[in-house]
Amino acid sequence: MSSPEIEEVRQRFLAAPEQGFDLSSRDSGDRALFPDKKHARKQLETDAAAIDELQDLLYASQQRALLVVLQGMDTSGKSGVIRNVFAQTSPLGMKVKAFKAPSKEELAHDYLWRVHEAVPPKGFIGIFDRSHYEDVLVVKVRNLAPAEMVEQRYEQINQFEKLLSENGVTILKFMLHVGHEEQGIRLKERVTEPHKRWKFNPGDLEDRKLWPDFMAAYETMVDRCSTPWAPWYVIPADSRTRRNAAIARIVRGTLEDMKLDWPQLELRAEDYDFS
Repeated sequence: MSSPEIEEVRQRFLAAPEQGFDLSSRDSGDRALFPDKKHARKQLETDAAAIDELQDLLYASQQRALLVVLQGMDTSGKSGVIRNVFAQTSPLGMKVKAFKAPSKEELAHDYLWRVHEAVPPKGFIGIFDRSHYEDVLVVKVRNLAPAEMVEQRYEQINQFEKLLSENGVTILKFMLHVGHEEQGIRLKERVTEPHKRWKFNPGDLEDRKLWPDFMAAYETMVDRCSTPWAPWYVIPADSRTRRNAAIARIVRGTLEDMKLDWPQLELRAEDYDFS
């Protein structure tokens, strides 16, 4: 069992499986657990260092893998989470996959084909920047597939994730919950601040016009796909620092809960020539 501090963060942001989920009840600006921003930043640094050490143990043991799924509206901070939570983690033990619009080859397969291929092997932390959940979010909101096909995908995804969890992959899913007003501020920054202009995509404004539809799709996604083996955590994302601190706490606790040990190898120094 993780420390009380870690467990408190888990319980506050967990979307409890089979309990019903109401997105409107979650505050995108929630600061209750991290009222002091400086403390949150220090806690993030401490947890990021611990994650690095735990990843070494994960890699050495070769027993399990950790898959971190980041899903959220534009500007919610998926890349910021990767950059800060895993700032001290060696890239040698990580695999990051950013899911874009599917290629022609990917469209020729089932929608989970490209996802399964990107799942991290044992010993690694894998991060999905967007994920298979695009197929019940943007595909649903923009009517890119028949409604009955999208409806089937919730249970298909649940069973896919159950397969992974039963084969050594621990799954953490984070919805980065940014507010409508905060997103507007961040999108404007991408136009007005020169070093952020490369991020601006006019298509993001088209999605913004569909905000209520996207929020409804996210609510259904979390409600239908938060399971005991792969629960969703809904993370307030209006504060970048607090968002990162909350996710780092949960990632650290999950790695600690694996209770991995260093490989026990029968080695004797006298059997080798170190001259």
